[in-house]
Amino acid sequence: MPKLIPVPNELSKPYWDAVNSRKLLIQYCSDCQKLQYPINPSCYHCSQATSLGWKEVEGKGEIIAAIVIEDGRLNRRMPDQPYNLAVISLDEDPTINFYSNLPGTEPYKAPIGAKVSVTFEEVSPDQLIPEWTVDIKEV
Repeated sequence: MPKLIPVPNELSKPYWDAVNSRKLLIQYCSDCQKLQYPINPSCYHCSQATSLGWKEVEGKGEIIAAIVIEDGRLNRRMPDQPYNLAVISLDEDPTINFYSNLPGTEPYKAPIGAKVSVTFEEVSPDQLIPEWTVDIKEV
C-alpha cells in the first residue's frame, strides 16, 4: 500500500531520526512529567516550551477503535481500498493515540481491544514510518 512520505522539519527531525533507527520517541515535558504526541513546540499540558525533550517508549499499545476506508479521496490510496484505519492507544500513556492500517490484518477484521506492537515500514529509501501490527497471541 503506498504511504505518504514524511518531510521532517526542525521540530520533528529527532522523531524521524529515531524512527529511521527503529525506535519510537515521544515528546516529554520535564516540568509536568507528561508525554505528548503529536509533536508540538510547547507542552500541551503546562504550555512550557523550554522543558520539552524526548523519551523512548516501548512501542506497545491497544486497538481502541477501527474503521474501514472504502471510499477515501486520497488518490494514492484509492487502489488499496478497502483498508483498515485503527486508533492505537499507547500503553505508556493511554491518552496518546497513533493511527495505523494494521499491516497483515484483513479489512473488517481489526480486533478491537487487541494488543499491538510498533513496527517500522520503509516508504522510500532511507525513510521509515511507524506502523502497528497485532501481536500474534492476540489473533
